[in-house]
Amino acid sequence: MANTNTLGIIFSNMHDETINELTAKRTMGSIPYGGRYRLVDFALSNMVNSGIYDVGVVTKSNYQSLMDHVSSGREWDLARKRKGLNILPPFGNAGGGIYRGKLEALANISSFIQHSNEDYVVMTDCDLVANIDYNELLEFHKANNADITVAYKVQEIMPETSQNKVILTMDEKDHRLTDVFIHPSYLGKANVLCNIFIISRILLLRIISEASSRNLYSFKQDILQKRCNVYRIFGYELKGYTARIDSLQTYYDANMELLNLENGNQLFLKTRPIYTKVRDEVPAKYGLNAAVTNSLVADGCVIDGEVENSILFRNVYIEKGAKVKNSIIMQGTIIRKDSSLNCVITDKDVIVGEARELSGSPNYPIYIAKNIKV
Repeated sequence: MANTNTLGIIFSNMHDETINELTAKRTMGSIPYGGRYRLVDFALSNMVNSGIYDVGVVTKSNYQSLMDHVSSGREWDLARKRKGLNILPPFGNAGGGIYRGKLEALANISSFIQHSNEDYVVMTDCDLVANIDYNELLEFHKANNADITVAYKVQEIMPETSQNKVILTMDEKDHRLTDVFIHPSYLGKANVLCNIFIISRILLLRIISEASSRNLYSFKQDILQKRCNVYRIFGYELKGYTARIDSLQTYYDANMELLNLENGNQLFLKTRPIYTKVRDEVPAKYGLNAAVTNSLVADGCVIDGEVENSILFRNVYIEKGAKVKNSIIMQGTIIRKDSSLNCVITDKDVIVGEARELSGSPNYPIYIAKNIKV
């Protein structure tokens, strides 16, 4: 049943700077994942699976691949006469050009929010891989009479991985926010913000107006951190499998974790499927010399070498004698004969020549940019 009183807003470019290797020519939302998906697929699918069919995708730069992927939104049942999918391009302003943060991005699309008739707004970024029922968050939001509800995940934090994290402290009884720490040096278990927010549409418009008059642009710093004692802000803990993509290392880890069947079963649910753009490809072809173990292989691949613990996107060619291990091989990559790859990420349309040897480590994978010939 459609959730007719909720507007969805997806920010496709937030956190691009945390993974520059993959966002040089694309948005965070259009980063390939898991052999066939893009990161935006999870945000869009979570919206429609929760009955949210009025969705705006906010863009900033490098969004051609994003537009090509989502198109009219047909794959997510968002190609509608009323409501449906709206691509919201960047709007410059006389004062400072394209937006600096979430509050400025919201100010740029304030007319879109004003013209909506929905009571609530669900906002999310594209850096989270998870299968979420937003209806549960909305019920939590209403039950607590909250002004803002934020989603978080309890995670083990190391000092070297805390640079892109936002950590929350809450009242143990009612989960009301008491403090916010942005990019702290922290060790141990913590409540890590997952960049999902629920707020009433009227309150959001008021916050946008006040922020614009004070030249405020950061939702985390200027609203969550500085005004957590002003607004009733509550934290909702996400259960099940989640993966936040905030570096090349976490991108590699999140893909490798899909090779664990338990993680895949938590992420890809029959009751809440993850939708993506469908491309008509022939099934993968395995040659007489092919040996594939514990790997995800997409349609259109031709394999005549060895593949182990790896993820292969569409139309990848692995020639005879080539060995690919613990690697992520994106669409259109060709691995020539007798080459060896271990802990490597190849972007689209990479060619690895004959008898090449590339070896990284699980903690430091090698990245090869799009269209490069090695």
